[in-house]
Amino acid sequence: MARRASRMLALGSPAPRFALSDTLTGKTVALEDFSSSPALLVAFICNHCPFVKHILDGLVAFARELGPQGLAVVAISSNDPAAHPEDAPTEMARLARARGFAFPYLYDESQQVAKAYQAICTPDFFLFDRDRRLAYRGQFDGSRPGNALPVTGADLRAAFDALLRGGPVPAEQRPSVGCSIKWRAGQAPDWA
Repeated sequence: MARRASRMLALGSPAPRFALSDTLTGKTVALEDFSSSPALLVAFICNHCPFVKHILDGLVAFARELGPQGLAVVAISSNDPAAHPEDAPTEMARLARARGFAFPYLYDESQQVAKAYQAICTPDFFLFDRDRRLAYRGQFDGSRPGNALPVTGADLRAAFDALLRGGPVPAEQRPSVGCSIKWRAGQAPDWA
């Protein structure tokens, strides 16, 4: 299984705008739709990646638990479904229904949103504060397929808890590790 580490976009970066179709509802979901939330988690995931599959139930539970505390979550898949049919929008919607996603699962057909966020792997997490400045980017937790560590969301939880308290987010942030985003032919950015 090939592993890629996230690029670790600069902390304090503003959240890049997006307006993408939700695979469950067909409605367009935009960054501005989350303006009232104290924190926003943008998670780049996909259906087929073993790293995403490993943490997916934990992510869904994390979103359900922390949503009432002010965490908005949006998941985005930017993978090329021609290369990975399991990541097609219809399959994304099927997975979201089957796993009970309580958040939108958006399809980034042009792959421009992934480029704007400098997302490089799945999963890749970006946590923004109330002002939509990047406060955390990195791993969900230290669990990986095969390492026997439990999926807890500890790293992301610590960052969200710090935001909620109005304190500093932990300075030590470990990159997420996962499969590379599957770019369309000729679409991969230089840094991918």
